[in-house]
Amino acid sequence: MARVMPRTSVRWRVVVVDDHEPSRADVKATVSAAGGEVIGEATRAADALALVTSTRPDVAIFAVGLPDGDGVAAAAAVTSATGCPVVLFTSHTRDELVARAQTAGVMAYLLKPLRPAELAPALDLAVARFSETRQLRQTLEERKVIERAKGRLMDRLNLSEEEAFRRLRRAAMNSRRPMIEIARALLVSESVTEGVPRI
Repeated sequence: MARVMPRTSVRWRVVVVDDHEPSRADVKATVSAAGGEVIGEATRAADALALVTSTRPDVAIFAVGLPDGDGVAAAAAVTSATGCPVVLFTSHTRDELVARAQTAGVMAYLLKPLRPAELAPALDLAVARFSETRQLRQTLEERKVIERAKGRLMDRLNLSEEEAFRRLRRAAMNSRRPMIEIARALLVSESVTEGVPRI
């Protein structure tokens, strides 16, 4: 297991999960040459989650074939539990593998043997795609919360959709808080007062 190292001005902080020592050495050298740093290494799928959790890298590189399991399944577990983008490192490009990797949330591929010119674009792409995906997901979730709050205002105060939205926006501006915070507060207060008779 790797120890947690302080953040510095490196291009990416990387974790590598691969049981093949020469492959790990190639990745480590190539990451370093591209301005990054390998902050942790593991050889088994069972160690991947703990390693990523403790080191909190910018991106992780997983081999597909690991001695104790499947790198794609390990990547899925790590991505959902830690919010770390994963790049697969494999010599296979079968359609079935690509489909499983997409379902697992894998952000990019590196093919074995490693070609140094491909590493930096793959890692940059993985980090950027993951950030965009997370931002889109957060925006969508916030919109759903605002829509629910707007619906509650419409029902409770017999308002039009436009008027309910204006009230939320006005409350946000008056309190100098984001609209999502106002919407969440409204929904919480509604849930607390549900079933309580009005005086």
